[in-house]
Amino acid sequence: MVGLFWWAAGLCVVLLGALALTLRRLYSLEASRPAAVPAAPARAPEGWSKLDELLNMLLALQENGVSHSGAISREDFGRAVLDCACQLMKCDRGSVMNWDEKEGCLKIVAARSLTTESSQKLFLRPGEGVAGKAFASGQPIFVADPANDPRYLAPASGDVEPFVSIPLLVKGKPIGVLNLHAKVGAEPFSDYNVKFLSILAGEAAVMLHNMDMFDNLQIFYLEMVQTLARAVDSKDAYTAEHSDRARVKARRVAQEMGLPDPMVRHVEYAALLHDIGKIGIDEAILLKPGKLTPEEYEEMKKHPIIGHQILAPVKYLGPVAQMVLYHQEWFDGRGYPEGLKGEQIPLGARIVACLDAWDAMMSDRPYRKALGRDIALAELKKGAGTQFDPKVVDTFMRLELSEWSREPAAH
Repeated sequence: MVGLFWWAAGLCVVLLGALALTLRRLYSLEASRPAAVPAAPARAPEGWSKLDELLNMLLALQENGVSHSGAISREDFGRAVLDCACQLMKCDRGSVMNWDEKEGCLKIVAARSLTTESSQKLFLRPGEGVAGKAFASGQPIFVADPANDPRYLAPASGDVEPFVSIPLLVKGKPIGVLNLHAKVGAEPFSDYNVKFLSILAGEAAVMLHNMDMFDNLQIFYLEMVQTLARAVDSKDAYTAEHSDRARVKARRVAQEMGLPDPMVRHVEYAALLHDIGKIGIDEAILLKPGKLTPEEYEEMKKHPIIGHQILAPVKYLGPVAQMVLYHQEWFDGRGYPEGLKGEQIPLGARIVACLDAWDAMMSDRPYRKALGRDIALAELKKGAGTQFDPKVVDTFMRLELSEWSREPAAH
């Protein structure tokens, strides 16, 4: 599914390039024809200038949507689309409305210079008002004289500028509407300009659709990760729910350290899956009540590598696989599997290492009972700078002594 998403994004870029080439040729042909009216020759350069402006906007929206997938909100993207449309048509009022499947109505997600709340309803049913009719029909609707057009829901203020509503379509299915109000000196809402707006609306619709796909993909991956983590925990009765506890706190530590949302999500997944490689370790070693022999310990040390081999083939989980591979590295370089040191160890792996050790100390093990909170805190502090990243330990202890101090100890 990840490959399909990026394939679709790449296809959009290719299609934009093809669109630019095709329209350039069309305008060249238009310019070479004999003029039917005296003003016609001036239209080609004007059209090409607007086309160039539109293509730059489309590429900017494409970059914004693809590079920030999972981080940009519908509201932020809607505002970017609306800004582009207003700039293209030299107007300063408008809105973007998205279809809300649960509520069964169109909702404003971005608005610009709407003078009053009544100047445009915040919620519209299909077929209601100009925007609702454009959504229901899948066709742009232009209202030149809103004051005398019964389709337009006129505001109480009587502010009725020429108005156009462009549906946002994905494979012919509407998912929203772009609305613009004209003003004195603005571009006219001619067929010529409505086509440009429809191209802009089409690209916006595809990107919004891709965002929905990306969100659904996030849910799928989280459910998959949770299932895998439960499989690991079920193999070792002593570590049941260990991964889920580590996940919650690792996420909070990552947020407290100011990591961006995508990396916070990767840290969360890594905390869930850091022990997945234990699936490949003999249960006799995993559940042994006494101390491991050197040979058994060497076998146990393979679990980060096995975990990496399981996760690495999934493209989206690439950063997670790296964190799983290095979560047993020590800050002073005495860990495994590669003996990395300090900043060489991915930050996510350093966070997981701290949380993994904490939960191990706070849980019963085959060879000992759980340690008390004070002892575990002292051990973390003692290991800062040797086994653990001091900054991670400091962040964790600050949260443990404030937000988590009243939580019951894990057993």
